[in-house]
Amino acid sequence: MTATPATTKTDNEADAEATAAQESGAAAAQAPEGSEDHAEKARLSKEAPTDEAADVEDDDELADELDDELDDDGLPVAPARTGIGAGAAAVVSGALGLASLTGTWTGKILSERETLLGQIKTAQGGSASAQIHEIYGDSWHTTAAVNGGFALLALLVGAFVLARPAFGAPDAPPQPVWVRAVALGGLVLGAIGLLLSVGMYFDLFATLPSTGS
Repeated sequence: MTATPATTKTDNEADAEATAAQESGAAAAQAPEGSEDHAEKARLSKEAPTDEAADVEDDDELADELDDELDDDGLPVAPARTGIGAGAAAVVSGALGLASLTGTWTGKILSERETLLGQIKTAQGGSASAQIHEIYGDSWHTTAAVNGGFALLALLVGAFVLARPAFGAPDAPPQPVWVRAVALGGLVLGAIGLLLSVGMYFDLFATLPSTGS
């Protein structure tokens, strides 16, 4: 009869020791403030946001670099094509305007042809007035007509280049300054060349020689 209480007492002591061991392990896992474990955990918790912020900054820098590469490689494609076409048209306008003032190879050939035709027509005889008109007048007027055609083309091309942005897309980039300047120069030269050609064709600035006394 005395063995049973001793056994019960031994079991209670074993349960108490197990409970104390569990509490000690939990306390050690919690690492109270002031211990080395607590300091290490605090340091890691402070460094973790810093590393995440650095990763975010690296991602932002990479995204900015990709945007710059896209801006350098992809976006200027359409404006570049538009600028090339407008620039070429502006140069053509300027060249046509200059040709209308200085003359062209085409005008020279056609003028010589009219002179030859006039000589053939008057080879069998004719009045002095007819010879002047056939040999000299027709050649003069042919040159004026050819130069006037070049001047008109210069006007049309220059006006097209200057007026094109008004009919383009609203968000289209503006034309370069040099394109507008060259187109405007071609427009002015074409206007001057057309004025001179019309005056020479209709004998407004100078008339054909007269045989009258």
